[in-house]
Amino acid sequence: MLLVNTDYITGKELEMLGLVKGSTIQTRNVGRDITQGFKTLVGGELKAYTEMMNEARELATSRMVQEAEALGADAIVNIRFVSSSVMQGAAEVVAYGTAVKFV
Repeated sequence: MLLVNTDYITGKELEMLGLVKGSTIQTRNVGRDITQGFKTLVGGELKAYTEMMNEARELATSRMVQEAEALGADAIVNIRFVSSSVMQGAAEVVAYGTAVKFV
């Protein structure tokens, strides 16, 4: 499955199959949440949250790809990611794009 954030693939004619998306809501455990809270006092990267968001993007992308495969897609174009805070220490990540088949 080819994944791109452009609305075309050079040298390919595309048939649009439709919108596909994947999402997840992730959180860290309370112990890590507390230690990351202390980190905000001194500054620097919140590594536990960086890892959480990377995992969330991977899972959302995987779910989007599964939806595209069910449609018989060869690729997903114009991929975008959106994230939002659901509650303290929890974030939703949505990956979406257009499933296409090569003509």
